[in-house]
Amino acid sequence: MNMKCHRIPLILLTVISFFSSCTVFATESRPNVVVILADDLGLGDISFYVQTIQNKTPVVETPTLDSLASNSLWFTDGHSATSLCAPTRYAVMSGNNNYRSYAPWGVWSTFGKTAFKTGHATLGTVARDAGYKTGFIGKWHLGGDFLIPGQTEFYRGPKNGDLTGKVDLTRWISGGPKDCGFDYDFTSPCGIQGPIYLLYENQTWSPLAADSQMIYLNEDTAIHPKDITDKGPGLGDSQWDSREMGQRLSAKAVDFITDASQGSRPFFLYYCSPMVHLPHCPPKFFDGKKIMGQTPTNHLDMLLDLDMQIKRIVDALHATNEYNNTLLIITSDNGGLADQPAGKKGHQSNGGWRGNKNSPLEGGHRVPFFAVWPDQISPGITKELVSNQDIIATLAALVGTKLMNNQALDSNNLLPLFTGKGLFEERNVFLQQAGSQCEVMIRETPYKLIMQSDQKRTHFTPTKLFNLQNDPHEDTDLLGVPNYQFIMQSLLSKYKNTVETEYPTVPSRYENNIDRE
Repeated sequence: MNMKCHRIPLILLTVISFFSSCTVFATESRPNVVVILADDLGLGDISFYVQTIQNKTPVVETPTLDSLASNSLWFTDGHSATSLCAPTRYAVMSGNNNYRSYAPWGVWSTFGKTAFKTGHATLGTVARDAGYKTGFIGKWHLGGDFLIPGQTEFYRGPKNGDLTGKVDLTRWISGGPKDCGFDYDFTSPCGIQGPIYLLYENQTWSPLAADSQMIYLNEDTAIHPKDITDKGPGLGDSQWDSREMGQRLSAKAVDFITDASQGSRPFFLYYCSPMVHLPHCPPKFFDGKKIMGQTPTNHLDMLLDLDMQIKRIVDALHATNEYNNTLLIITSDNGGLADQPAGKKGHQSNGGWRGNKNSPLEGGHRVPFFAVWPDQISPGITKELVSNQDIIATLAALVGTKLMNNQALDSNNLLPLFTGKGLFEERNVFLQQAGSQCEVMIRETPYKLIMQSDQKRTHFTPTKLFNLQNDPHEDTDLLGVPNYQFIMQSLLSKYKNTVETEYPTVPSRYENNIDRE
């Protein structure tokens, strides 16, 4: 990998405690905040990264993302909390590693019990408690409570198949964005991959058309059979068309920004685009721009769709004169998708790292992570290690909401990095998990240990050890090398001790606890 970070000035800041700058902006004019979480977006899917970091010619141009990135603080060592969708979404929303959840590998079912407990801080509650108007738009994938018809019990059965008469999907009772502190939501329970193939506005089913009906949606009844993904058929809107989803969701984001900008309160928008996840059904046009067939694959066409969604949000901020007073953070839920046809054309969604979505290797969880805030964030590139679960602590510091000691236990405050005000505390130890194969990782510079676990997380068996400083591409496994056995055992012990004791992994609190062992 041709990393050219040294050509651009890096942000160099020193270390202090987590809470020291929590109220830096509490008494100043507070900015709006927009967090955009893309789905399956890899580093190499943004042409800014390809051109600036890899020094290559991109196969696909993403002009809106590039414009934002060029004016951002870009993190080359930015990560998703996990290598898969649902568990990352829990970590981003709560600031907690997934082993703190009753479902450590993710709440995948539309009808799964929520993993958020009473007293949990979430992105929504942190902003709401500071007086912000809060909105959630897009993919949820964190479970929810829907009633069994004629009963007061929630349905907890399978999510796919013909559930007609088995679950009332006209109302989303609880376990959704409202319970996480969002005043407004326009939500797809599981994105565009289904099932369920429905949209909800403020906990009520939002029909896609005047003649929409809730039907058993399969390849025979769907407008476009390809909309029924490998996740299977299920109840859905008879007018469901995944080609329209990016435009529908971003239109709601524009409406939220337009409405919120007319009030006296600042606003917080958490926009979870379902792009560029399967089924990769690009629209022919998006606001007059050709999308379908403009790149080598349908997957890459969806990058154009995502870029146009973000363009709408940015344009809305400009139109309401809110852009200069808005912090934007853009990231992804996991590493990019493997796309062999695109790869033959030179496109690497993983940005040149080994592995893709679902993998414990770097390509499975190194993701775009950058922040834009005019006149507050100096554009540049930094090698500082960050994770998208750090957003909630950063948001709390920005808006002046104090996090309690039992909240956001694994979220590090990045605000000093963004603004240069206060001092930043480096994350020296980083715990993650991969995807569906129950793999977990611990990183302590420069080493990274990958371990095999099980569904119940009862054992952790080391499988690979890498020195990321000397071997960033993870070509040389050091696990069987005698000289590295002590390092392996130390990392394994540190991982098990941290999980078993449930200590925070926020740097200062983590180090204080380890020192007492």
